[in-house]
Amino acid sequence: MGRWQPDAQGRLSVAALELYAERGYDRTSVADIAARAGVTERTFFRHFSDKREVLFDRTNAMGAAAVAAIADSAPGLSPLQRAEAGMAAAGAFLEERRPWARARAQVIAATPSLQERELLKLSTLADDCATAMREKGVPEPAATLAAEAGVAAFKMAFAGWIADDDPQTIAQRVHAHLRDLRELAVG
Repeated sequence: MGRWQPDAQGRLSVAALELYAERGYDRTSVADIAARAGVTERTFFRHFSDKREVLFDRTNAMGAAAVAAIADSAPGLSPLQRAEAGMAAAGAFLEERRPWARARAQVIAATPSLQERELLKLSTLADDCATAMREKGVPEPAATLAAEAGVAAFKMAFAGWIADDDPQTIAQRVHAHLRDLRELAVG
């Protein structure tokens, strides 16, 4: 594949994920990824700061979608409803990427340093969502509790979504988990 072909970033992402699955994350180098994608290492570094970011570069856009949904949420919603709106938006961002998400999750599950990075990204998502809720007038500790509960529901929804072929969306799963949480809280 020549360097002039379009979508170098997409090809790098596919190449990296394939190599991580074949060889393991730790046994794959940037040079390996670039070669498989048909680009130079320099091109790799134009798109990604390091080989981890191939797996995590989209989480910023997913987080931005969640924050925007909270910011755009209707007045009068409870903090948990705002969190649900944010996590539904994050889930919608992933809906068309199920095969990628499954493969990515397998690579992360096999690599402790990537598991740590995933947890950090989810913590950042919860912090960003709590900030968005505070900006909508949700007081503490409700903003942080709702954001953390929303991210916990998202984690469970995502795990179920990649584990089976049920057509239920991530948003539907988030809704179900938050409904269960509400029942736990009052029961």
